[in-house]
Amino acid sequence: MAKPSTPDQKLTSVQYAWQEIVRPRWKMLALGLLLITINRAAGLVIPAGPKVVLDYIVPNQNTTWVWWLVLVLGGAIVIQSLTSFLLVRWVGISAQHLIAELRARLQQHVIQLPVRFFDSQQTGNLVSRIMRDVEGIRNLVGTGLVQMFGGILTAIGAFFVMLYFNVTLTLAMLVPMALFSFVAVKAFGRIRPAFRERGKIQAEVTGRLTESLGGVRVVKGFHGEQHEMNIFNRGVLNIFKNVRTTMTATALVQSTSTLIIGLSTTGALGYAAFLLMNGTMTAGDLTSFLLYLAVLVVPIVQMSNIGSQITEAFAGLDRSEELLQELKETDDPKRTKTMPTIEGNIQFEEVSFAYEEDKEVIHEVSFEAEKGSIIALVGSSGSGKSTIAGLAASFLTPQSGKILVDGVDLSTVSLPSYREQLGVVLQEDFLFEGSIRENILFSRPDATEAELEAAVKAAYVHEFSDRFEDGLETLVGERGVKLSGGQRQRIAIARALLANPRILILDEATSHLDTESETFIQKSLDYLLEGRTTFVIAHRLSTIRKADQILVIEAGRIAERGTHDELIESNGRYYDLYTFQSRI
Repeated sequence: MAKPSTPDQKLTSVQYAWQEIVRPRWKMLALGLLLITINRAAGLVIPAGPKVVLDYIVPNQNTTWVWWLVLVLGGAIVIQSLTSFLLVRWVGISAQHLIAELRARLQQHVIQLPVRFFDSQQTGNLVSRIMRDVEGIRNLVGTGLVQMFGGILTAIGAFFVMLYFNVTLTLAMLVPMALFSFVAVKAFGRIRPAFRERGKIQAEVTGRLTESLGGVRVVKGFHGEQHEMNIFNRGVLNIFKNVRTTMTATALVQSTSTLIIGLSTTGALGYAAFLLMNGTMTAGDLTSFLLYLAVLVVPIVQMSNIGSQITEAFAGLDRSEELLQELKETDDPKRTKTMPTIEGNIQFEEVSFAYEEDKEVIHEVSFEAEKGSIIALVGSSGSGKSTIAGLAASFLTPQSGKILVDGVDLSTVSLPSYREQLGVVLQEDFLFEGSIRENILFSRPDATEAELEAAVKAAYVHEFSDRFEDGLETLVGERGVKLSGGQRQRIAIARALLANPRILILDEATSHLDTESETFIQKSLDYLLEGRTTFVIAHRLSTIRKADQILVIEAGRIAERGTHDELIESNGRYYDLYTFQSRI
């Protein structure tokens, strides 16, 4: 599959559909078109039967022709049935496989986007875009596109057969058909923006629903059920209004087709009556003509539905391509260097960062962390501690300045080669649905049992897991809901330890630990952090007294730096924070 274009080379949805979806599958589509051609050609044989019966077999009492007629029509029906099955088996299933591929491709692309992309997105919104927006794609390479081609083919074939029966009567049908086509084109032009808007609304509603269900304890804790119900009701009402608009437009097309084609058929029938009475048309001609007229009309009506589906597919494709246009972390052309084994010397050189343009949260921060040292970041909430840690973890990229790791500019390094030597324990101790064992092994799935046990003991996970009937196989529930905060935190620490990183980032790593658990962790820190460059963020200043360097961050700048004793002696901001906590 071709690589997505960059934003400067953005393709239209039609171009993208052709280059990325249709053209790579031309063989499958060609097979589908061949099958639909055979299917519709066989279908054109059946309406000829009444003319043969009424004009040739019955008047001539020719029983031999009866058997030939049954054989030909029966063969046409068998061919139709077989080709219909093969269309679903080969083309329809292939289209469903494509949907699976596109979902996987979207997920693979999204998961590689920068962290700051996710900071401005709802999780449920992204889930909806990955799972729902590609659904309609099946109509571009599956039965939708093929059926549209078959409908056109059938209409053309039926039209020429009708010319054979009566030219004047057939040409008279062109006027209503042209009128219907005009109405359909106008309607579908208005429907497509509505379908695109529907995808956006559905994603927003799904996003909010995901959040409310995930935070159900907060919802119930603050008696917010009615509030969430009101928000969801407004969302589904907006979806209903959008569906009403698209259904009205689609119904207009279908009703117009019924009206125009019905009136034209009635007129044709009246005119044919005069032709019968004048002897210029036989009963067999009229019967077969009307059957071919139905063969002509039915695919035209079906094409209005298929057109609506394809319009919806392009709307979904627009939204999917928007995601694929987002640049992945690995798309940065400067990141060409592979990070060798890290020693752990880290330098920040006048680093500045802003989440929003012209709103810096980190201002020209400079410091050096020697290999194996512990750097503590302290300060009030919102001062920029976690942002500095995020920069060190390469989750964020500085707007200006440099971050050097062993003298190598981190902005030029291949992120996988850096992050495989990085360990993180974040403030949100996220656990996946599964067992304790699976969550710890997430950082190193190929770790040995001995290595796993070492991490479990080092983080004191065994202190609580041994009390469970299933031990490490105990299921933790979604986001670890079945465990306490301290238990989840220790699993997260064990996961980081198992990774055996050269650089370790502990963002509020002991924030959810009770006094006993924190004591266990503190006892093991001296051994566990030996040889690793570690960034520690903690509000509880007692946890960082042994840090080699403490950076006091205020308003995105380093207000003070030094060891615990040095900062206490200086009687500055750190002294205020420490003494204030000591009094609590």
